[in-house]
Amino acid sequence: MQLKNDLLIRAALGQPVERTPVWLMRQAGRILPEYRAVRESVSGFIELAQTPELAAEVTIQPVDILGVDAAIIFSDILVIPEAMGLPYEMVEKRGPWFPETVKSAADLKKLRIADGVDDLSYVIEAIKITKKALNGRVPLIGFAGAPWTIFAYMIEGSGSKTFSKARAMLYTQPEFSHQLLQMITDSTINYLKAQIEAGADLVQLFDSWAGILPPNHYEEFSLKYISQICDAIQSVPKTVFAKGAFFAREAMGKLDCQTIGLDWNMGIAESRAMIGPDKTLQGNLDPAALYGSDKEVAAATRLMMEQFKGTRHIANLGHGVYPDISPDKVKVFIETIQNF
Repeated sequence: MQLKNDLLIRAALGQPVERTPVWLMRQAGRILPEYRAVRESVSGFIELAQTPELAAEVTIQPVDILGVDAAIIFSDILVIPEAMGLPYEMVEKRGPWFPETVKSAADLKKLRIADGVDDLSYVIEAIKITKKALNGRVPLIGFAGAPWTIFAYMIEGSGSKTFSKARAMLYTQPEFSHQLLQMITDSTINYLKAQIEAGADLVQLFDSWAGILPPNHYEEFSLKYISQICDAIQSVPKTVFAKGAFFAREAMGKLDCQTIGLDWNMGIAESRAMIGPDKTLQGNLDPAALYGSDKEVAAATRLMMEQFKGTRHIANLGHGVYPDISPDKVKVFIETIQNF
């Protein structure tokens, strides 16, 4: 299907664009009352993500309401452990929780490599429905969690400030850690390929807990597996977003991907110098800037845009939009970029 608005794809590939494309991480949900209405119609987040028609509806909402240049499929990075045989629950106000965790080689035997199509059929179906409903208006982004971030949840069992159990595992059981990371990597490759087959125009890897590892461990236990995924996916542009991994920017410049996401702590000029001219940079306004007045939001956005000016850029925040930010402020952010 021919895209009516292909700015995101062209920007990712480093092709000329009339203006900078913009979308937001976590745009599908949380901030929109329309999303909350859909979510209240079901038992919670997981049921919503597993109901393809509803997942498609909330995926398209930000395109209609906010005017972003891309849709990102409504799902969760933790569908991969579930597909591998480790189910999770979403606890209100606390986040994800795994009743069982992976502690030993015996636990590995209970897991499988997810095939992506049958094991995650509800996501694949949601992509097909969304793609048809979008009718080429904007590209659809597929995504997955990076292996280290998924590993961290599977070992820890929930969110954590330190992920000390997961990090300890890298020191005490490196061989076991590599085995599990490889299983996650193989599952993720299958999953992303299935998303692309279903219609995803671009894919993003989220390494949400990249920044808690020391640089040598990040290289060995994260970047190595991200690199495998990038090498395996060749049919669409790829984005890697590694929150907090400021120490790995130079190495990321060597990955076989088109776009590197920057969080709001990563200096733009410094990142460009480290990553080089051959990658598109995505980001990276501090989400907290959107708490300001309309005038303040527009000024902060223009300041970011000035710093990216003349280089390959996809505009975004430096992390997901916070749930209590007004959709009107998000619109100011988007319109400022589209008029820049």
